[in-house]
Amino acid sequence: MQWNDHSNLEGLHATFGASQYHWINYSVDKMLQVFKNNKAKQLGSELHEHAANCIKYHTKLRGKQTLALYVNDAIGYRMQPEQVLYYSPYFFGTADAIYFSEKTKVLRIHDLKTGVTKPSFHQLEIYAALFCLEYNYKPGDLDIYLRLYQNDDYMEGHPSAEDIVPIIDKIVTFNKVLMEEGADI
Repeated sequence: MQWNDHSNLEGLHATFGASQYHWINYSVDKMLQVFKNNKAKQLGSELHEHAANCIKYHTKLRGKQTLALYVNDAIGYRMQPEQVLYYSPYFFGTADAIYFSEKTKVLRIHDLKTGVTKPSFHQLEIYAALFCLEYNYKPGDLDIYLRLYQNDDYMEGHPSAEDIVPIIDKIVTFNKVLMEEGADI
């Protein structure tokens, strides 16, 4: 058999492929909703990449829309885009934008939200916990500012050590259990 060449599709997964078989039970409306949600995720990824490049090269954006607010604030606060925060192979993540001053002990973490789902500070609190674990800081010694950018505005949180310490404890405990179990990654 001479198979057709589809090497351009290697490593990709179709939205409605065999491994995502639940679509065979979808109505046309549900199928369209799933398709639109996947396109929105793709656009969100592209916007995050564009924002990271703007921040990296200090290219401010015009306007008062979400992307411009996020990029311009990150540049103004001298933030690092797309920074991985690592505790273990089980617990790590990538902060959209982060800044830390050893002198003032200010930790600032910003996140760009391009979807319609109401955002939560929990994701950013986890990043703060991962920062503390990776760089050996106690949350009580830091002044932490978190921002979520969405809908042409932002929300700011200022968590205390009481917010971050339980997350650190859970990461350490869960990591220990996984290590003892020899859990494969």
